[in-house]
Amino acid sequence: MISAAPRSAWPLLLGGLIGWGASVTLLVDKFKLFTEPGFKPLCSIDQTISCTTIMESDQAAVFGFPNPIMGVVGFSVVVTLGVLAVANIGLPRWIWGGLWSGLALGMGFIGWLIYQAVFAIHALCPWCMVVWAVTPLLLAVVTGQLWGKSRGLLQIVMEWRWTVVAVYYAVVILILYIQFQDYWSDHL
Repeated sequence: MISAAPRSAWPLLLGGLIGWGASVTLLVDKFKLFTEPGFKPLCSIDQTISCTTIMESDQAAVFGFPNPIMGVVGFSVVVTLGVLAVANIGLPRWIWGGLWSGLALGMGFIGWLIYQAVFAIHALCPWCMVVWAVTPLLLAVVTGQLWGKSRGLLQIVMEWRWTVVAVYYAVVILILYIQFQDYWSDHL
């Protein structure tokens, strides 16, 4: 059994709640787009910062259902495990491994979604970007939780996890700046 350290438990719970909140908001807005003609989500500011443009794209339902459903389900698991971690309830290693695997797969999917938003759809969704921001933090927290006492390659991964997160943020910010440079110049 692995009990989460307090420095891991609270970030896990709070990050899960933030991701869950963003996913629920996206899902509710997606349903409103289907059911209320003329509905415009609050996060649709213009053509570039537009949840509507993203939600109406083919990429918004990759597996035949709205992508935010995966976020609501996935972040519900994170919140549940976060509550257990805050309560200092030990969990089997395979549960932490499953959470790590889910977050790693989520990061792969997010990478694809970032590419699609920036280079294919040419729009940004603020709630999506919240998920883009919180997921690598959660992955880093769970990496530390799962492999904090490992040796060898896993120890190296564990020690460098925050650097990898910082590089991820820097690359995403740089891509967003370069790809939408005209937009930022006009609006900032």
